Amino acid sequence: MTQLTGYDVDRLREAFAAAGYTVDGVAERLGSQANGALARNETAPAVRRTGSGDALDTMIRLFLLQRTVPEELVSKAFPGVDLVALGIIATSGGQARAILDLRPFAEDGQEWWVVADLTPGLDGRREPMRADYVLGIAPASLSLIHLTVPIKAERALDIGTGCGIQSLHLADRVNQLVATDVNPRALQLAKATAALNRIDLDIRDGSLYEPVSGERFDLIVSNPPYVISPPDGDLTYRETHFTGDAVVEQLVKQAPTHLTDGGWCQLLANWTCVRGQDWQDRIATWTGDRSAWAVQREQLDPSEYVELWLRDAGLHGTPQYTIRYDEWMRYLDDQDVEAIGMGWITLHNVAGTLDAESWPYEIERPIGPHVLHRFERLEGLPADLTAMHLQVADDVIQETTGQPGAEDPATIVLRRQRGMRRAEQVDTVLAGFVGACDGELSTGQILAALADLMDRPLVDVLTEYLPQVRRLVIEGFLDY
Repeated sequence: MTQLTGYDVDRLREAFAAAGYTVDGVAERLGSQANGALARNETAPAVRRTGSGDALDTMIRLFLLQRTVPEELVSKAFPGVDLVALGIIATSGGQARAILDLRPFAEDGQEWWVVADLTPGLDGRREPMRADYVLGIAPASLSLIHLTVPIKAERALDIGTGCGIQSLHLADRVNQLVATDVNPRALQLAKATAALNRIDLDIRDGSLYEPVSGERFDLIVSNPPYVISPPDGDLTYRETHFTGDAVVEQLVKQAPTHLTDGGWCQLLANWTCVRGQDWQDRIATWTGDRSAWAVQREQLDPSEYVELWLRDAGLHGTPQYTIRYDEWMRYLDDQDVEAIGMGWITLHNVAGTLDAESWPYEIERPIGPHVLHRFERLEGLPADLTAMHLQVADDVIQETTGQPGAEDPATIVLRRQRGMRRAEQVDTVLAGFVGACDGELSTGQILAALADLMDRPLVDVLTEYLPQVRRLVIEGFLDY
């Protein structure tokens, strides 16, 4: 793609605005059914909704549906812009087709346009992807956006920027943004995305932290090429020549050197679950003495994992499929990999330890505010909780089950409706404690009253229940 000038940016933005080529504009034109089908990479319903030939229909058909459009309609939709010269479209026989994907994107009340390679797999068509393919808006990139802690920052670093979508999301709350990638094509398209959205982005070529040697940042985010594959993989956006999960290991291990005191590093990750080792213990060697939280959202066995990424590359049904499958499985077996974890890691550059857990359940999005609050509670709680006046969080409900007429319920579950949407099974004593947390009495006073009620030594009650109270505070069931 040719570098966008100020003139090109102005004309493109004017054309998009005049046509209503926004997330809401597209959704209104397509309707819920066609919009939903398009999210599943099915274009037929949207084709039926876009036959008018106006500018919005032209843009939708050209970029989102990847259909050919008469050149004259493209000229009308983009007056004064030579899309061919810019490398955005190609023409032949009076018809135009998109070479790049330009699509609207909205988040947190902001509207942008993202430049990336065309979406693969529309209407079931799958072809092997080019080695320097640049992924656009995808579930993984949105997951990282929703994970990012909502802080204002002086400097932020986007490692493996791809099309630049993470930098877009950070631009309104970061004074200086640096984005890096090893793929020259990604750097080119990220530069175009930044220019189109009038964002000042310092784009640098290089691997991991090499382009920012000696520099520090308040926030580092990365949706890295984390796929654990043989080192001869050639899809730059998802694979590296690192062995196993070493790319994620290096990103985490080296993060404190490039973070300010109290800075944050957040990344999506895949990690190997090696026979005879606990995956939590492996990640703890990466985070060292820093405060960190690793959440495993999914775990796949090696065959499931290989099949997932071979399909993603468009190799299913091709002669290379079985050859690649066997090579990949042997590679994982040689490393004693019994499963692959998929999730996220957040590191806060303060003294602490790793909290690592599996959580495959539904969570609230964005989860970033709750990640921030969890770290604040974890790191800010005093050693002695007895003087604290706690209150039940307003999203907590209590569920009880048991036989009809029974004196006590068989189980009591406290459930949060927000954040990680956790559920904690508690006994009648802890349920009674939570029920009494209205901010009036201190933790020590409530536990002392419960000890009297049960005729138990106070020291025993404190020893048994204070650790459980601490966990309920950390996980947001109780506020202070």
